[in-house]
Amino acid sequence: VTLVESGGGSVESGGSLRLSCQISGNTYSRYSLGWFRQRPGKEREGVAHINSHGQTSYADFVQGRFSISEDNAKNTLYLQMGSLKPGDTAMYYCALAYGAAIYARGPVRSDFPYWGQGTQVTVSS
Repeated sequence: VTLVESGGGSVESGGSLRLSCQISGNTYSRYSLGWFRQRPGKEREGVAHINSHGQTSYADFVQGRFSISEDNAKNTLYLQMGSLKPGDTAMYYCALAYGAAIYARGPVRSDFPYWGQGTQVTVSS
């Protein structure tokens, strides 16, 4: 399995970005896809997830600002981010796990064995 993120960049506070994750080599019909982020000096944390049934979950800090989606025809995962804050500055990663997991408050890092290399998001005040 290979995951490649893109779409990161620098934006001003209040701006928007759409991250993409191109997925290849996934042969399972039941799976979970997650977005994670690692802020400077912090542990990697779950942001949002979607499973093969279309069920989604978000971390509490998202507060309705982000939306996760998947385009099966393009094998691509997206994270639409809006109302960005300086605190959202981080390296963002996509990840895949086999099995259609259900989470209450975003994905759990230890459940995901496959990871991309990350894309940097910087939000200035």
